[in-house]
Amino acid sequence: MISTNSDPLEKAAQYSRDVLTGKIKTGRLTRLAVERHDKDLKEAPHRGLFFCEESARRALTLFGYLKHSKGAWSGTAIELEGWQSFIIACVFGWKHQDTEKRRFRTVYEEVARKNGKTTKLAGLGLYGLTKDNEGGPEIYAAATKREQSRILYEEATRMVKQSQPLRRRLDIQQNKIINLSNFGKFEPLSADGNTMDGLNPHIALVDELHAHKTPEIWDVLKSALGARSQPLLWAITTAGFNKNGICYEVRDYAIKVLTGIIDDDAFFGIIYTIDDDDDWEDESNWVKANPNLGVSVDLKYLQEQARQAKVMPTAKINFFTKHLNVWVTGATAWCNTELWKLCGQDYKPDEIEDPVEVYLGLDLASVSDIASIGGIAVMADGTWKTFGKHYLPAEAVNNNIRKTTVPFNKWEEEGWLTLTYGNVIDYNWIKQDILDFMEKWPVKEIAFDRWNSSQLVNDLMEYNAPMVAFGMGYASMNAPMKELERRYLANEIQHPNDPVLNWAMSNVVVDQDPAGNVKPAKNKSTEKIDPAVALMMAVGRAMLTEQEPELTPQLIIL
Repeated sequence: MISTNSDPLEKAAQYSRDVLTGKIKTGRLTRLAVERHDKDLKEAPHRGLFFCEESARRALTLFGYLKHSKGAWSGTAIELEGWQSFIIACVFGWKHQDTEKRRFRTVYEEVARKNGKTTKLAGLGLYGLTKDNEGGPEIYAAATKREQSRILYEEATRMVKQSQPLRRRLDIQQNKIINLSNFGKFEPLSADGNTMDGLNPHIALVDELHAHKTPEIWDVLKSALGARSQPLLWAITTAGFNKNGICYEVRDYAIKVLTGIIDDDAFFGIIYTIDDDDDWEDESNWVKANPNLGVSVDLKYLQEQARQAKVMPTAKINFFTKHLNVWVTGATAWCNTELWKLCGQDYKPDEIEDPVEVYLGLDLASVSDIASIGGIAVMADGTWKTFGKHYLPAEAVNNNIRKTTVPFNKWEEEGWLTLTYGNVIDYNWIKQDILDFMEKWPVKEIAFDRWNSSQLVNDLMEYNAPMVAFGMGYASMNAPMKELERRYLANEIQHPNDPVLNWAMSNVVVDQDPAGNVKPAKNKSTEKIDPAVALMMAVGRAMLTEQEPELTPQLIIL
C-alpha cells in the first residue's frame, strides 16, 4: 500500500508521475488516460478548462471519514490507493473556466474484480449527497435488478452507520438515505422497479455495466441528466461477454476518446486490462488489470485461478474476464488506430493538387444510413493521399436517442460530413460531388458494391463515369484490406485526419476464412464502417489497375 501523505491530492499526482515514468506498470489504455490528463494540464486551458486542486482534494478528503464494512478490513478506515485517487481527482478536479462547473459528465471505468469498485462508488455517492454543493441532489445506484442495485446502496448505508459525522447529517430509511439539510436522497434504482420515470439525477452510479443486457437503464439516466448544472453518470465494470451490448458500446467509445479518434472533453475513460500481446501466464502482467494487486487482490488467489485456467476451458474464460479484464467473445478491432493516426497530414480533400490518377470507392449502404465516397489520389512521386466524402440523413441524427454518443453534428459543422434533408440520403449530393471530382481530377475508376447498386450508378454512367462493380466477399476485399493495412503500418499512405474516416477505421472488425483471407464484418462491428469500406474499395482498384490492361467499357464487372 502506498504510504499515506497529508495531502490526499499528492497521492494522485504521484501515481500519475509513476505511470508516466514507468515506475508503475500499466497497460496501454491505462497509460493513455494518464497521458491525457498530463497533456490537458498543459493544453486544456486554451479550451476553457482548468484543474481545480481544491475541488479534487475535497472529493478525496471525504473518504477519510469512511470505513470498510466487509471482510478482514471491516471497521478500518478507507485509504485510497494512488490509482483510485488519480481517477477521483481527475473527475472532480477538472472544471470549465467560465462556469466553474465540472468538465466530465460521463465516466467509464473498467477494472478486474476485487479492486474495490463497489466501495469507491458508494463513497462517491455519499460525496454527491453531502459535499457537492448541489441543491436537492438525487443520487442513484442503478442496475437492471433491484437486488443488484441494493448491493451498492447497502454498502453506502453501512458506511453511514460507521461514520459519526455522516450519521449526524443523514437519515437512513428503508429504501433511501435522506440528507435533511439539502433535501437530497440516495436510493437504489432498477428497471424492474417503479422509479424509472421523473428522474432528476445529480449523480448516477452504475456498478457492473457489463451485466446490462439492454441499454434501457443507461439511456434513461443519460436522457435525465439535462436538468442539472454538473450531472455525473459513472459506470464501473469488469469485462463481459456481450460485445453487442451497451457496456461494450460505451467501452468502444471510451477507447476512441483515449486514442484521440473522438474529441469529447465531457467524457472520462480509463481501462485496466492486459495488452493484446501480453503473455497472460506471466504474473508480472496481472497488475495491469489489477491495480490493487497486493492490497485487496491477493496474488496467491490469482495464481490458483491461473493454474485452473491452464487446464479448464471454462476456468480460463472466467480468469480472462474477471481477473485479466479481457472481453473474450466477439470480434477484435482490425485497425491499430495509433499507427493509423501517425499517417495523418494537414490537408483537406479539395486541397489535393495535380494527382496523376484518382480512384474512388462508393459505399451506398442504406438510404437511411451513412454513405461514403472513399478516394485514393496517386501523386507524381508515387505517394497515396486518401480523401473522402460522407453523407447521412439529418433525421437519422436528430431522432437518435443516443445522438450525442457520436458527434455527427460537430463533424457536419467542421465540413467532414454532409447531413441531407429528411430521413433518407439525397443521392444528388453524392452524384454532384463525384462529378466535381471527375472535372477536377483524372478519375480512372469508381468502384461500387455490385449487390447494392442503385439508380445513382446508372445516372453516373450517363456522364461517362468509369464505374466498376466491386464485390464485398473475401475474393474482392482480402487484398485491399491487407494492402491498406500494410501501407498505414509502414507509414506509406497519407490521410487528412478526417474524423469520420478515423472513427470508421476504428470500428472495423473482420471475418476470416480458414485460408487466412479477410473481409469487413459489418454485422460484428459496434458502429458504422462504411467510410472505411469505401476507402478499401478505392485501394482495391488503385493497387490492381497497374496490373490490368486498359479497358474501354465504362462499366466493368469483377
